[in-house]
Amino acid sequence: MPYTSVIDVHVILHRNGEIVLLERQGTGYCDGMLHLPSGHLEEGEPSHEAAAREAREEIGVDIDPDHLTLAAVVHHRQDPGHARLGLFFLATEWAGEPYNAEPDECGKLVWVDPRVLPSNTIAYPAEGVRAWLDGMPFTPHGW
Repeated sequence: MPYTSVIDVHVILHRNGEIVLLERQGTGYCDGMLHLPSGHLEEGEPSHEAAAREAREEIGVDIDPDHLTLAAVVHHRQDPGHARLGLFFLATEWAGEPYNAEPDECGKLVWVDPRVLPSNTIAYPAEGVRAWLDGMPFTPHGW
């Protein structure tokens, strides 16, 4: 049987030396911790379109999928037998001001310096941010 893995898309909105992070709440996964706008691919959905959709759903901005560039790929091992492939996209343009568009799943939206991420940033997206900053197109995490 071929190996399968969850594919996640993450969006990096970079402005004035800062990026957007969301504080998770009410999800049952890392509540109280910070994460990039992100989500999973849906059946039949191209990854850059999924990233644009997730940004619209989570932070209320419109991104033309053609204004997303692949910044990094992280092969994340969540635990034995459960891995994820994270595609980290950098938004080169977007319309609208980011806000907390999912208050049931997000406590707040914060702008932070990506070189000094808060200590409560989830390790998996933090690894993707570091890979982007370091110009590393691929990095394994948790293996």
